[in-house]
Amino acid sequence: MPQLNIAMFPTQLFWLAVCFVALYLLVSYVIVPRLGSVLDERQRRIDDNLERATELKAEAETAIAVYEKALNEARSKAQETLREKTAAMQAEAEARSRSLGEKLAAEIKAGEARVAAAKEAAIQGVRGLAAEVAGDLASRLTAGAVDGAKASTAVDSVMGSR
Repeated sequence: MPQLNIAMFPTQLFWLAVCFVALYLLVSYVIVPRLGSVLDERQRRIDDNLERATELKAEAETAIAVYEKALNEARSKAQETLREKTAAMQAEAEARSRSLGEKLAAEIKAGEARVAAAKEAAIQGVRGLAAEVAGDLASRLTAGAVDGAKASTAVDSVMGSR
């Protein structure tokens, strides 16, 4: 085996040193700078993304604050509108109730007047009938003619006393 031959060690050591220096130079001047630039680019992207995320977070917080403010304003406006409409509806209901009460009171008064007129007509009818019956009874009892005006006066005096 030639590798174990001591006479070949100096050439092997020379080529070992040449390969080592070549690899060292390749790694230190080509590979490491490229890796460094890749790592720098990656870090720059990460920093940009973090900065962008911070900006977007601030925008989102601003948008949320505006949204919540608008939502609160809309709620308060809706509640105010609801209160106004409720008050208007209550006032309208009270006005209708008052109007209906007045209408019903007028109808009750008119009904009472009709009942009173009907009662008076019934009483007059009863007086007339009572006067007629009293006149017939008196003429049968006395076997003579009885004046209708006297019978009517007698019924009025009896009905008036009660």
